Amino acid sequence: MNNNELKRIIEQVSRDRGIDKMVLIGTLEEAIRSAVKRKYGMSENFEVTYNDETGEIDVFQFKEVVEEVTESDTQISLSEAKKLDPESSLGEELGVKLDTADFGRIAAQSAKQVIIQRMKDAERDLIFDDYKDRVGEIISGLVQRVDKGNIVINLGRAEALLPSSEQIPRETYYRRGDRLRALVIDAKLVSRGPQIILSRTHPDFLSALFAAEVPEIAEGIVKIVSVAREPGSRAKISVTTEDSDIDPVGACVGMRGSRVQGVVQELKGEKIDIIPYNPDIAHYVAGALAPAVVIRVVVEEAARSLEVVVPDEQLSLAIGRKGQNVRLASRLVGWRIDVKSESKYQRGLKDGYQSLIRLPGVSETMADALFEAGYGSAREVAEADAAAMAETLSVDAAKVEQVREAARLYLENLAEEDAMEEAREQMAKEIMALPSTSESEDEPAEEPAETPEPEAEREEE
Repeated sequence: MNNNELKRIIEQVSRDRGIDKMVLIGTLEEAIRSAVKRKYGMSENFEVTYNDETGEIDVFQFKEVVEEVTESDTQISLSEAKKLDPESSLGEELGVKLDTADFGRIAAQSAKQVIIQRMKDAERDLIFDDYKDRVGEIISGLVQRVDKGNIVINLGRAEALLPSSEQIPRETYYRRGDRLRALVIDAKLVSRGPQIILSRTHPDFLSALFAAEVPEIAEGIVKIVSVAREPGSRAKISVTTEDSDIDPVGACVGMRGSRVQGVVQELKGEKIDIIPYNPDIAHYVAGALAPAVVIRVVVEEAARSLEVVVPDEQLSLAIGRKGQNVRLASRLVGWRIDVKSESKYQRGLKDGYQSLIRLPGVSETMADALFEAGYGSAREVAEADAAAMAETLSVDAAKVEQVREAARLYLENLAEEDAMEEAREQMAKEIMALPSTSESEDEPAEEPAETPEPEAEREEE
């Protein structure tokens, strides 16, 4: 292979494979360096360089100029050095050019193997760099094979893996050659090459599908706030917009449901609820629990907890089958949700008010004031912040402490009564478990003792 041909091959491979020419030159130099070591058994006293202008490879072996040579691999006599460089002197390093044509078949094969491997490595790095920047995007490929439930997808330049854990339940009917869309969730570089992991269950897959179907989302006019999914069954998505002329829910649904139907078909019939986002958490959760109607929402900011009251006949609708509706709503809003029927809520209010009436030293007027201020039970009074209660009721700190102490005393007495009742129940159970004290049918009764005869009767005899 002449120099011009080597130069042409490097340029062609760089152009066809998209590999930087300097990477190939570095690979070629490394291959020649490996061949030199194999042929001559040299250590590191040589240098390989490629001249990009001429396409020539130069190999120089460095030797020390000495009077008398004792190590031919690392030393050269002064007389020989003068022939190569008249200005040579003792003790300096002199580069002796080697003939690369003498490497032979083994050296050439070694160089070829190194070049091929480096080209594969470079191509692998290019693929990895491409897909690591595409995490969060939807890609499409052909099903290549199914391996232990995991689906291998052919993306053209690379292969991707759709693990069984990232597949929609019951979606196992893909065959070789079927086209499949999924979300890139990870890209790793392993010894075998780039490993691209896909998902069809990730919430972001639903978001990306809507972005593909709804131009307003792709353009950023409508924004997806939150997504909650139970893949293959049901999903909830909340949307919002700053443009008052646009209905974010209507934009996602599309004319006669055309846009949302496109997403539903891709997800093989997964039901999707589209909900308008509201910064007011009470209104937000009311929409999230649709189609159930919400009567009242009690918000506990500190615990990020919501008590939601619905009509008695809609309790099952609000909770959903196996709790699915309330579970998805909780994930969507990011708060814990406790759904109660209206009748149960009213009973709770009544019981809580009665506990306030029973507080020792607390008048009915004060109990009413506490209840109206939002302190619905003795426990809430005992656990309330004293300063906040004083400000809410417009009373002094001493009065607040008196009321809170009464609540604590009431709860302590209630706990004692509960403990005593529990102890009585336990004692009754133990007594019932004791064996019966009545005579057993298996044991005969004792013979009665003989009655002695009267003294008078014995004297007559």
